Amino acid sequence: MSTTSTVTDSAGLSVYNPYKNVGTGKSEMGQADFLRLLTAQMQTQDPFEPMDNAQMVSQMATITNSSGIAEMNQTLKGLASQLTGSRLGDAASWIGKSMLVQSNIVAPDAAGQYIGQVSFADATSGATVDLMDGNGNVLKTIELGNQDAGDVNFYWDGKNDLGEQVATDALKIRVNGASPTRVASWATIAAVQSPADGSASKLITALGTYSPSDALSLA
Repeated sequence: MSTTSTVTDSAGLSVYNPYKNVGTGKSEMGQADFLRLLTAQMQTQDPFEPMDNAQMVSQMATITNSSGIAEMNQTLKGLASQLTGSRLGDAASWIGKSMLVQSNIVAPDAAGQYIGQVSFADATSGATVDLMDGNGNVLKTIELGNQDAGDVNFYWDGKNDLGEQVATDALKIRVNGASPTRVASWATIAAVQSPADGSASKLITALGTYSPSDALSLA
């Protein structure tokens, strides 16, 4: 609250009142206030005695620094929100685990093992799985035998009958003797890609990049 700055003396004249009460304003000046005052100062300078170049550059630098610091603070707040949230932490907990994904390619895990799964709508007899290299050469044929309808797992350690390691790369899966409804393989999760725009995280494997929802199973 404020009062008038003048009083009337006995002669009817108005005189200045030095004890004017001034209302209480904001306790601190924000960036917008600072820029407004600085702009007003520059606009009201005496045109016959303009500010010298050094002072002008100094004030412009002050405006730029103030704006830049505000933008940087906003960016840091956004990064902190992402890093402290559960989105990245939850996805990172998948690293090192294996996920079963629909794929006709199987890749070796850390132990050099090839593990996959085929699904049949009906019971099968005599079906086999061929694991082939990029040139179409069959490196391993796995006999599935008699199987009921459902999921059938297969496994190969990457070695031949002499115990020699003959496969170290991803191999193509081919099913013979029956038509599977689904072919899948296990892949180790090597890393997590978490986009800065907040979209869903991606899981990076030797078979490619997948969403967490692509996992048929996790181990």
